[in-house]
Amino acid sequence: MAFEGLSEKLSNAFKKLRSKGKLTESDVKEAMREVRLALLEADVNYKVAKDFTSKVTERAVGSDVMESLTPAQMVVKIVNEELTELMGGTQAKFNTAPKPPTVIMMCGLQGSGKTTHTGKLGLMLSKQGHRPLLVACDIYRPAAIEQLKVVGNQAGVPVFEMGNEKPVKIAKKAIAHAKDYGNDIVIIDTAGRLHIDEALMKELEELKNEIEPQEILLVVDAMTGQDAVNVAKSFNDLLSITGVILTKLDGDTRGGAALSIRQVTGTPIKYVGVGEKLEDIEVFHPDRMASRILGMGDVLSLIEQAEQKMDKAKTQEMAKKLTENKMDLNDLLEQLEQIKKLGPLKSVISKIPGIGNKVDDIDIDDRQMDRLAAIILSMTPEERSKPNIINPSRKRRIASGSGMKVEDVNKLLKQFEQMQKMVKQLKPKATKKGKKKRLLPGLGGLTKF
Repeated sequence: MAFEGLSEKLSNAFKKLRSKGKLTESDVKEAMREVRLALLEADVNYKVAKDFTSKVTERAVGSDVMESLTPAQMVVKIVNEELTELMGGTQAKFNTAPKPPTVIMMCGLQGSGKTTHTGKLGLMLSKQGHRPLLVACDIYRPAAIEQLKVVGNQAGVPVFEMGNEKPVKIAKKAIAHAKDYGNDIVIIDTAGRLHIDEALMKELEELKNEIEPQEILLVVDAMTGQDAVNVAKSFNDLLSITGVILTKLDGDTRGGAALSIRQVTGTPIKYVGVGEKLEDIEVFHPDRMASRILGMGDVLSLIEQAEQKMDKAKTQEMAKKLTENKMDLNDLLEQLEQIKKLGPLKSVISKIPGIGNKVDDIDIDDRQMDRLAAIILSMTPEERSKPNIINPSRKRRIASGSGMKVEDVNKLLKQFEQMQKMVKQLKPKATKKGKKKRLLPGLGGLTKF
C-alpha cells in the first residue's frame, strides 16, 4: 500500500518523542530531522520537505507544546495539521458549468491510466445521479477508441466517437450531442504521448481554447514519484490544469507525488485511483490522507466505501438476523461476498484507527475468504441452514468437495458457533421490572444503564 514506508518511519520518530515525559527543543529538532529524511526517502520534493519540517519545528518549539502534559501528542497533532495543509487543506471543489453540459478534459501521458480513469470518473458521476458522456478524442494510439468503448460499456456510460476525425471537431460534435440527448457531463479522453512534446501540447491547447472546459484533469501515475510532479508542472504551465487524478495509489508507491504536487504546482489532487476495478476511484481528502499517513486510520472513507459498494437492504437484513440470532451459514456466505466488495482486506483494515501502519504486522490472506466460501458452498442447503446436523461423515464429504481438510471444516463450524454465542450474549436481557439492560461486550456481565 502507498505510504507504508513513510508511515513506518514517521511512527518510529514519534515513538521516540512519546518515550520522553518532557520535550526539549533539541528533541523536537532531532525528530524533525528524522521526519525530513523520511519525506525525502518517500520521494517528496526537497524544498517541500525542508519547508514542511521548518513549519512544524517552529510551531512545535512553542510554549503551548513544551509545557503541555502530552507534548508528543501535540507534535503529532501539528504534523497532522501541516500534512493536511501541504496536500491542499480541504477537498478541492469540482467545477461545474452554469448551464449543462459541464465539460471535463482528461489529459496525461500514455500509460498513466487516462482512458481507464475516464471510465472510472464516468461511473462515479453516474452513481451520483449525473448522465455523463465519454468522448473518444485519442485518435492516434492504436485501439484507444475501442478501449474507451469497452470501458464505457463496463461502466454503463455511453461513448461518443467519430473515428479518426480531428479532435476539435469530435469534441464540438460531442458537446452538441450531449445538449440534444440530456447528458449533463461530457468527459473528453484526449491523446497522450510517451513524453511531453510540442505537438501534444499544441493540440491540447487548441482543444482547450475551442471547447473551454470547466475542468482540465491531469492523470498522473503515482508510481513515477517526482516525475509525476514534473509532468504535472509541465502540463500546468501550458494548460492551467484545474486538478490532478493520481493513479496507482494502492500500489507500492512511496507517496512523494501526493505530498508534493499541490505545493510545487499549486494544483489540487481531486481524485485518486486505488485499484484496478472501475469502482476503485475516490475523491481526494487531504485530511483523511494525512490521517492514513500517520497511522490514524480513515473511518469516513471506509464508511463511504461500504455505503457505495455494499447492498444496503442485505446489510439491514443481516443486522436484523444478528439481533434475533437467526443467522445461518447462508448468511455468512452472503456476508463474505459483501466484504469482498470493499476490496483487499489489507486496504480495509488499514483504514481502521489504531491499526493504520501496523497492518503489515497482521497476517492477512484474502484467499481465506474464498476458502471459507468454498467450504460453505460444498454443503447442502439443509446443512447451511442447520449446521448442527453436520456429523463426521458429512464433514469428510464437505472437506473433499471444497478441496480442504476436515480440520478446516471443524474450524469454520466452531467459529460460527462462537459467533452465535457472542451475539446471544449481546442481546438485551429482561430485568425484574420488565425493563431491558444491555451487556457491554467483553466486560463479563457489567451492564450499561
